[in-house]
Amino acid sequence: MSTAPDSREVGRFLAARRAQLTPREVGLPDAGERRRVAGLRRTEVAQLATISVEYYTRLEQGRVQASAAVLSTLARALRLDEDQQTYLYELAHKSDARPHRRRAPEQVRPEVRRLLEQLTETPALVLGRRLDILGWNAAATALYLDFEQIPRARRNYVHLMFSEPQFRRLHRRWEHDARVAIGAIRMAAAGEPDDPELARLVGELSVRDKDFRTWWAEHRVDSSSFGTKSYRHPLVGDLTLDCDTWSSPDGSGQRLMILSAEPGTASHDALRILTSWVASEPQGDPEAESEGSRHQ
Repeated sequence: MSTAPDSREVGRFLAARRAQLTPREVGLPDAGERRRVAGLRRTEVAQLATISVEYYTRLEQGRVQASAAVLSTLARALRLDEDQQTYLYELAHKSDARPHRRRAPEQVRPEVRRLLEQLTETPALVLGRRLDILGWNAAATALYLDFEQIPRARRNYVHLMFSEPQFRRLHRRWEHDARVAIGAIRMAAAGEPDDPELARLVGELSVRDKDFRTWWAEHRVDSSSFGTKSYRHPLVGDLTLDCDTWSSPDGSGQRLMILSAEPGTASHDALRILTSWVASEPQGDPEAESEGSRHQ
């Protein structure tokens, strides 16, 4: 089976997409005259893509293969959405050259935020792909710290493990927990090697902390979804809590982390005391609703 790009299929796709657009949709003046063909003319596409009409004609006829740069300009000229761009680059066997789209800021789904609000005696966090702390409840604030007071750029589980003294002191097995957290973002790095925010996080922590730099270089990975965490809280003392995480079914890469204790144990009693001291009013990022409209 040949792996060469099928220029004819690329041409057919371009012609089909051209026929679906009107001059007004792409910002061209429409004189109102009757058109002999549906959609845009080849001359108009060539004008929008800043290529010659002759070259574009050969593209549609399957007589030449488009470069990645030409595909990029045609994608903009023909107003291709994400799926259409993916299809075009696949047809031309230029998928590796396609620019990576910038991800929208992660947000917690309303249903998950409602679940956080209803967990009144159980600390719970919503973690993003890079272990950014996207949501939390009042019990989590009582156990850890007030996440709302942490700047959004540093509101990351791994960042707090290495940079926030209160967060670090809380973990009785800090080295173990820190290594597990590093293993988790190492897994994320394998799945999204070109993520600029992940690169920024790793770079910053590598510069500022020798332990992080050493453990990151070990290339250990961790995908565990349950375990036990040991804390030493300044108000209620030692806590041993079961930690379970569930991946979101929507494919976002977000995970819900819940900490609980066996009923009847000292940790369970201490957790109930701790959470009874915080207001029952739900906690979380108060700016989450407008997150998508602002830059971090």
